[in-house]
Amino acid sequence: MQITRRHFLTSALATSAAPQLLWASTQAQLGNMQIDSLSDGNLTLPAAFILGGMPTDELATIVAKYGLQAGSLTPPCNVTLLRYADRKVIFDVGAGPDFQPTAGKLASAFDALGVSADEITDVVFTHGHPDHLWGLLDEFDEPVFANAAHHFGQVEFDYWTDPNTVSTIGTERTTFAVGAARRLSAFADHFSFFNDGEEILPGVAARATVGHTPGHMSFELRDGSQSMLVVGDALGNHHVAFERPGWVSNSDQDGPTAAKTRLGLLDQLAAEQMPFLGFHLPEGGIGRAERMGDSYRFVAAT
Repeated sequence: MQITRRHFLTSALATSAAPQLLWASTQAQLGNMQIDSLSDGNLTLPAAFILGGMPTDELATIVAKYGLQAGSLTPPCNVTLLRYADRKVIFDVGAGPDFQPTAGKLASAFDALGVSADEITDVVFTHGHPDHLWGLLDEFDEPVFANAAHHFGQVEFDYWTDPNTVSTIGTERTTFAVGAARRLSAFADHFSFFNDGEEILPGVAARATVGHTPGHMSFELRDGSQSMLVVGDALGNHHVAFERPGWVSNSDQDGPTAAKTRLGLLDQLAAEQMPFLGFHLPEGGIGRAERMGDSYRFVAAT
């Protein structure tokens, strides 16, 4: 697999003579498949949303090792664009205009790459959290990818459109449930649905990686003997998720199940040295997992 790093610089919003990096892409070639990791910006989260409840002493060592901020975390958001044959496929649609001001930058990434939203043939979703789903509609509630077929996991769709979800998801995620239900209900007639193990497009197979949400999906991209996994939030960060994959994280809706999924996924990825792309992993999110005793580390592609 060949990797190319591309960076687009602009000083439009700069506050000094030095330009700011507003968009970046990491590109991979997998046989005849071209894969771009596009920046949708980043989130700003209370550190406790991911790290809360973890063993204090060991956590402090990891926080220091990775230079994490004590009060907040700013994970990147990487949207996958797959181009092959006559298809242009994106995995997730980013946060859109209504979630956080630091996210929802996907349109700028498309402009910089020279790709139009109207050219997208297929939209495939890993799960229904705001940073992955809310870019479905624009500020006027019109579909952003109007010409695309939209594909959603059946279990995940049923969860977010269930009227009981809003009252059972927990107060810290109530807005997640309300926002997902509104967007999915408004767009329901446009979705096709799939289940674990199905090939939803030629060379694109769904793989259940549940726990972060009840129906979270990853996707294996395959061309001949070459393959790559789009993991969404099954591997939600490059620090504790790899160093201590068995720890329960507050960012997962079902922490124990997510930890079990993570352990199995990392074991396979490290053993097979399969490349993958993670939505919240650094440097574009493309890399491999390397085992270090009972833990792992994320090795970004170079």
